[in-house]
Amino acid sequence: MLTIAVLVALLAVDLVVGTVRPHAVRFREAAFWSIFYIAVAMVFGVVFAQVVGWEYGAQYFAGYVVEKSLSVDNLFVFVIIMSTFAVPREHQQRVLTFGIIAALVLRAVFIALGAALLSLFSFMFLIFGLLLLWTAVQLYRHRDQDPDVENNVLVRSCRRLLPLTDTYDGGRLVTRIGGRRAVTPLFVVFIAIGGTDILFALDSIPAVFGVTEEAYIVFAANAFALLGLRALYFLVTGLLDRLVYLSAGLAVILAFIGVKLVLHWGHGIESSIPEISTAVSLVVIGAVLTVTTVASVIRSRRDPTARAHAGAVLGSPPGAAGQDSRNDR
Repeated sequence: MLTIAVLVALLAVDLVVGTVRPHAVRFREAAFWSIFYIAVAMVFGVVFAQVVGWEYGAQYFAGYVVEKSLSVDNLFVFVIIMSTFAVPREHQQRVLTFGIIAALVLRAVFIALGAALLSLFSFMFLIFGLLLLWTAVQLYRHRDQDPDVENNVLVRSCRRLLPLTDTYDGGRLVTRIGGRRAVTPLFVVFIAIGGTDILFALDSIPAVFGVTEEAYIVFAANAFALLGLRALYFLVTGLLDRLVYLSAGLAVILAFIGVKLVLHWGHGIESSIPEISTAVSLVVIGAVLTVTTVASVIRSRRDPTARAHAGAVLGSPPGAAGQDSRNDR
């Protein structure tokens, strides 16, 4: 209950900052809040480890690192959505705050469902592992593509079923045109963000279950990784394009965790099958992220025209590969 109280308090602060006083976020403000949320997550991890032991503490930190790295990929898609629908900068905080709240709710549901399935059916470790391996292969194959936001099923349904205006009306989701109610582009943006949250939850929850089976740790790692997402968006938006190899690095991490889950399932059947420890997981994940970042910086310096992409797990329409959806930022 104390953890939930802390998270609710932090979320309330984020909600007030992001929606009550809409404004364009400057670098200094974004840096302050990013450092604040990372510090809070680190302090929580240390206190948690002191209370329950460093074995569980290491699982929390491993889960947090996994979720934090995956959340950076979320930012790519958020940037694409913001630029596709030309969201005014002063309203981007509101959109991001909504996205974070929706993600927390959805992931809490998926965590509860995942924990129940794993406790009832041991073969779910195999299913989750194979799902992550499939995701890793698809992400690597389409690492130079971006998701097609315009053709998202939810977005297309929204356009087809609801009267839609072409212009924003301040921060309103619904407005009146000629006496009739119509939704604004901001409403469609919220739908796109919500749909994206569902897809990311389907990948990230199995990934963090790969480093810990404790539902509480899974939720805490997800929550603290997501809470700093709004500030991180404004802090690194201009740098995201330089993380050229991020999608490839995330594909390697997902594949590694997928193998870890499969081995864990196999170990339950045959004790001679080895398992991958949390310590090894932390080292591998940290090493992959370090190599990915350093390689991206080197590539960007050698080729200033190189641009990163979010990666499209489900693929993109013909001709989408290599397109840069963020040219007009």
